Amino acid sequence: MTVATPAGESGSSDRLTHVDEHGKAHMVDVTGKPLTRRVAEARCLVRTTADVASVLADPPGGADLIETARFAGILAAKQTSSLIPLCHPIRIDGVRVDIEVAADGIGVTAVAEITDRTGVEMEALTACAVAALVLIQPLLAVDSSASVEALTLWYKAGGRSGTWRRSDDGAMQGEVGGGG
Repeated sequence: MTVATPAGESGSSDRLTHVDEHGKAHMVDVTGKPLTRRVAEARCLVRTTADVASVLADPPGGADLIETARFAGILAAKQTSSLIPLCHPIRIDGVRVDIEVAADGIGVTAVAEITDRTGVEMEALTACAVAALVLIQPLLAVDSSASVEALTLWYKAGGRSGTWRRSDDGAMQGEVGGGG
């Protein structure tokens, strides 16, 4: 397992960034880090039957639900620090939530962007998760086996760790360097 290094240190670390040397949870101090442009992309799938998914693809059946889910995801990204303990409150420059209906369910993608001292991964993941929850809520009435699956960070850029991308097969690929 690769663990992020606390601010001000270099190299790898064998401890979690939000746990101090005594095992106590703490908010990471980012005051010494420079402002850099940061982007993160998260994805998940709301798995359901093809029949149910097709209802959402039909504009009268699903357009309002899809737009509601998109807006909820955007709103959730802006509220991430209120929902996730130890997450820094940040000013988000942009959030996009895309929803695509497919045969095996509904794909949700969220991209969040900031210029700040800390990353925006949690905001992208939160936007994706909340949009998926809004979609699944009415689906469970007609498909009790519907599920939210594979909530995953797919891309991040900016900051000291540079650019990182998950390949289509799920493997992690990193390009070390850059940002700050």
